[in-house]
Amino acid sequence: MKAVLAIYVFPLCILVGFLSCSNSDENTTATPTVENFTYLALGDSYTIGESVSATENFPFQLQDSLGKNLAETGTYKIIARTGWTTTNLLNAIESQNPTKDYDLVTLLIGVNNQFQGKPFSVYEQEFPKLLDMAIEFAKGDATSVIVVSIPDYAFTPFGQNSGNAPQISDEIDQYNSFAKQIATQKGVTFQNITDITRRGLEDTELVANDGLHPSAKAYKLFVDRLFNKAKQAVD
Repeated sequence: MKAVLAIYVFPLCILVGFLSCSNSDENTTATPTVENFTYLALGDSYTIGESVSATENFPFQLQDSLGKNLAETGTYKIIARTGWTTTNLLNAIESQNPTKDYDLVTLLIGVNNQFQGKPFSVYEQEFPKLLDMAIEFAKGDATSVIVVSIPDYAFTPFGQNSGNAPQISDEIDQYNSFAKQIATQKGVTFQNITDITRRGLEDTELVANDGLHPSAKAYKLFVDRLFNKAKQAVD
């Protein structure tokens, strides 16, 4: 980059005179260096933002908020797809082989294990593996990883029509309790956002038009809670 700048700056000095390009302390003002930060979001439909636009999911909103606050340029990568269980995410990570130099990594996974009726033992075996990988992707720094709690879709029209909303909530609590336990053991922040989604019946604007997933408004509330810890990771 320095070599490229020299090519363009030197001719300019010739045109405007040697003194105007002086390196003296009196005449030179240092230009702040703007550095990029990198963010990897791992998950499922709640991460890609099913039923909202690409600029409304929480990873985009989070990196956008961080960039504006820090006056930096953020780049982010999402490895997620609607319907993915922990097994699907493990396979996708193996296939895509992300680099291990991210400043921030978030992990939100498990709702499809619950929805598809997978044995809870699968989550007990696979979630810790995913979290270990997330830490590796964050340069081995556990403090740069955030586990996001699983939203509760019982508080949506879809969940209410399922006929087993109380069971859904109980099982979501079980998954989140285990994820929090493992995150704490590994020195990773566990951020609860489930209570936000449990306001979905009283505040219908928190639910997307599909009647199941969080809305852009809900994701903004997720970001509000994630922001400070995420900022510490990339600052």
